[in-house]
Amino acid sequence: MLKATLRSFVAHKGRLLLSALAVVLSVAFVAGSLIFSDTVTRTFDRLFASTSADVTVEPVDDLHASVPTGAVQTLPAALADRVARVDGVASAHADVGVDNVTVVDGDNESVGPTTGARTVAADWYVTERSPVELTSGQAPHGAGEALLDADTAGRKGVEIGDTLTVMAQPGSFEVRVVGIATFRTTNPGTALVFLDPEVAARQLLGSADRATGISVDAAEGVTDAEVKRRVAAAVGPGPYTVKTADEQAESAAESLGGFLDVIKYVMLGFAGIAVLVGVFLIVNTFSMLIAQRTRELGLLRALGADRRQVRRSVLTEAVLLGLVGSTVGLAAGIGLAAGLIRLMSAFGMNLKTTEMVVGWATPVSAYVVGVGVTFVAAYLPARRAAAVSPMAALADADVAGVGRPLKVRAVVGAVVGALGVAALAGCAAASETASAASLLGLGIVLTLVATVVAGPLLVRPVIRVLGAAFPALFGPVGRMSQRNALRNPRRTGATAAALMVGLALVGGMSVASASMAKSFDQQIDKTLGADFVIQSANFIPFPQEVTDRVHATDGVGVVVRQRFAPVAVRLPDGERVETTAAGYGEGVDEVAHVTYAQGGSAAALADGAIGMDVDFARNHGVRIGSVLPVEFPGGRTVSLRAGAFTDQDAAEGFGVRGGLFLGIGTVEEYVPGGQDSVLYVNAGPGTGADELRPRLERALEPFPQVQVRDQADYKELVHDQIAVLLYLVYALLGLAIVIAVLGVVNTLALSVVERTREIGLLRAIGLARRQLRRMIRLESVVIAVFGAVLGLVLGLVWGVCTQQVLALQGMRTLAIPWGTIVAVVVGSAVVGVVAALLPALRASRMNVLAAIAHE
Repeated sequence: MLKATLRSFVAHKGRLLLSALAVVLSVAFVAGSLIFSDTVTRTFDRLFASTSADVTVEPVDDLHASVPTGAVQTLPAALADRVARVDGVASAHADVGVDNVTVVDGDNESVGPTTGARTVAADWYVTERSPVELTSGQAPHGAGEALLDADTAGRKGVEIGDTLTVMAQPGSFEVRVVGIATFRTTNPGTALVFLDPEVAARQLLGSADRATGISVDAAEGVTDAEVKRRVAAAVGPGPYTVKTADEQAESAAESLGGFLDVIKYVMLGFAGIAVLVGVFLIVNTFSMLIAQRTRELGLLRALGADRRQVRRSVLTEAVLLGLVGSTVGLAAGIGLAAGLIRLMSAFGMNLKTTEMVVGWATPVSAYVVGVGVTFVAAYLPARRAAAVSPMAALADADVAGVGRPLKVRAVVGAVVGALGVAALAGCAAASETASAASLLGLGIVLTLVATVVAGPLLVRPVIRVLGAAFPALFGPVGRMSQRNALRNPRRTGATAAALMVGLALVGGMSVASASMAKSFDQQIDKTLGADFVIQSANFIPFPQEVTDRVHATDGVGVVVRQRFAPVAVRLPDGERVETTAAGYGEGVDEVAHVTYAQGGSAAALADGAIGMDVDFARNHGVRIGSVLPVEFPGGRTVSLRAGAFTDQDAAEGFGVRGGLFLGIGTVEEYVPGGQDSVLYVNAGPGTGADELRPRLERALEPFPQVQVRDQADYKELVHDQIAVLLYLVYALLGLAIVIAVLGVVNTLALSVVERTREIGLLRAIGLARRQLRRMIRLESVVIAVFGAVLGLVLGLVWGVCTQQVLALQGMRTLAIPWGTIVAVVVGSAVVGVVAALLPALRASRMNVLAAIAHE
């Protein structure tokens, strides 16, 4: 049996090749994501370990803002002198390093990264742990001189002698580049500007008496932990954190972990789609191979092979397929990881492929996925093969079960589908976002399973409708193509299911994204009353000069400033909520249309007051006049009175969770050193918006990081942010379509082999080669469109239910992108034509007599 199995595998290797490609893609994405994340993690662990001081002292950062504030937490620079006198400390240095700066060249072009990474300005202090070294020019001395990192200089064409403008929180200043510093290790993608240590604190922090941290070198023979204990005792119980080098490196790695997790989960999402769609392909392939080998299996049974041996034979072929696919997929995964590393280098993160990490978990995961997927997918066909009767060797008998009624599928599909529909209905009726999202996920899984199980039951009624025009348009060829698709509902259902998964995903996400975009459009129309919104990308705060220039622009009327502050609010029900509050200047009612349940803007923005969303207040027992302890960064705490409650959707609210907002004076008092994030501007009397815009743009030319947007521009910005998610879905769809095309090709190719005699007879009675190719193409098209219809119906249901979840967050408008849906259906027909090209060509080239004689 082993010999027969191996020979069968070799004999059918061409037929198994397309199935192996599905395994290869699945394993490649799993292996590639693991290798890439392991490489990045190892590289940055080494970077953090090599550049962290023995002990560091930093200001407490107990509140993490979801939106940047522009403020820099500092400590007294004189604290370094106290630390330096601690027994066991060799030296202590007051560090200055900020990431709230913008650096522009002589053409007012930003020299910072365009990938979302920050531009960091710091003091030039060289130690053996410095991440960079001076490679050309000289160190900066005095005000007006700076170093620039070599990667930024090369990318932006900056040379020694060029003048740059640094826009920091205290104000803008010009520097001349006097040297270039090169990274000793990995460049994490940031742009680095170094200033003279004597002037860095004054120009970056506004005071020579402040620092952003203290780096401590331990004396020889004293452990980091011991130095930490002594330093912590020396600095006292103030708002400081003291960390060893290992703790600092671990903290830095944790902050990087979020970025790595995004990449890893996106990659694993691709792998999951490849695995799911690949399962359908492998099931179909083995089912058809077993159908074609009915007489062979029957002969083996007649010669004495029992059911267990036949089942084991088929599963052995599956394991061999999995081993081959996993091996090739692992190699492809290494190549994919190398490509990702090179891609990251293009974005400024200089990783080296020579330092690629392939941990033991990567090949183990690769083979578990590859072999596991093929084994599980082949199990049902293997059981079916074991049921072949020895008498099948004496006649052209079908495999047991192929023609069996679909009663079991109908029952299972109906039960699972009913549970899925109930979960989706519960999702639509839920009033809490968490429970609605859970029910949505459960409903999606159950309805997907039900559609896959019951898919064959839908083949005959749906394909009869989809192919109804074929006989009239294409005559007997059209009729035969329709009947070929109806011949084996299980096979057609499994082939279409591979395409259905991807299209259901894109259909659901398209509805969700279109609904989000339309909801935001309506909210912007409803709430935004300003002529212009001035802000940086990703709400990065900007310096005071921007606000001053806007105020000074001729024709400007009302200007309302907005700042953000991380806060922790202790509520009457005892819960402590950490969120981000927004501070607003006077004139909010002139630039925004705010609906209040109680109170108004004046009450909410008054000194000592705070406003919030009415539902948030109701859920936590807050009433007008309630006094709430509010904690700001650095341990600053104040009691604020609830002055007003807004009654508008969360999508249009002021803050993040709770919609907290307060007067900008309170934010300035308790978050000193912060910067404005948004300016809402109205044209003054006698000035039109079309006149004011070019004036504002001219006034802000020296500040390329900020943009002037009207309502249409603001909507476009929101659409672009939503589109990023949609592009990911389209990429997943592309992968699913690639594998689905392989599935259709595989099914048609094996179907052609299965129908060799039939094709020979059709050719013998006068069917032309062109007609034969058309018949197979039409069969492929109707299968692909069938999968598209199932997927889009399922996706529309998912999308509508997803919008119901989004409605709980304020996005209450449902929008269905009919253009996308029509394009997907047309694209599916094209996919069917493309998938049929090779099988149709092969069928048309068959020798008629040889085909008739085929067994």
